[in-house]
Amino acid sequence: MASAFPPQLQKLEFIAASGDSRARQLIEAAYELLDEGGLEGLTIRAVLARTGLARRAFYDNFASKDELMLVVFAETIRLAAQHYRSLVATHASPRARLAIIVTSIALGAADLGQPAYPGSDRRSAALSREHLRLAESRPDELQAALAPLLALFAELLRAGMATGELRPGDPELLAMLIYNLVSTTAHAELLAAETGTPDPARRLLLAQEVWAFCERAIGR
Repeated sequence: MASAFPPQLQKLEFIAASGDSRARQLIEAAYELLDEGGLEGLTIRAVLARTGLARRAFYDNFASKDELMLVVFAETIRLAAQHYRSLVATHASPRARLAIIVTSIALGAADLGQPAYPGSDRRSAALSREHLRLAESRPDELQAALAPLLALFAELLRAGMATGELRPGDPELLAMLIYNLVSTTAHAELLAAETGTPDPARRLLLAQEVWAFCERAIGR
C-alpha cells in the first residue's frame, strides 16, 4: 500500500506508525515550549529538560532541531486539515466550507466561534517564521508539509466547480493561490502581534476582507 506521507516527510510517517513514546514526548515538549516562549524558547536543551530524556534519545529520533521543527510544522498542518474538514462537514455548500476555513485561518483561530487559546499566537508566530525559513531552505519539504491543507482547498474548489457555484479553473493552482494569500496575511498579523497588542476586531475585519477577496476571484 502506498505511503500516506511524501518521501520528504518519512520521519513523520515513522513516528506515526511506530508509536515511539520518546518521539511523541519530544514533539509534545516542542509544542509546549513554542506556546510558552515562541521559537526562541525551543532549544534541544529545553526539550530534553522538559522531557527528562537523554541527549541520545533526541538524536535517535531527530537529526537536528531543524528536523524536529519540520515534523512539528508538518503535523500542525496535517491536524489543521483534519480539524477544518470536520468543522465544515455539516455545510453542504463548497463555497460556505471554503469561507469558514479561509476566514478561520486568517483569523488565527481554530473555530470562528472561539478565540485563540492562550499561547497559540506565540506558537503560530513561531510556525510562521518556520514557514518563511522552509520556503527558502527546504522548499520540497515545505510543499510536502502543506499537502493536506492544499488538498482540502482543491477538493472544495473542485466540488464548487462541479455544482456551478465557482468558476471553472485549475483547482490545484487556485488552492495554492488562496493559501498563499491567506497564509501571507496571517503571517504578517501574527508577527506584528509579537511586538504589539493584538486587536481582535481588526483581525476579524481583515479575515472577512480576505475571504471577500477570494470569493470575488473564484466565484461566478
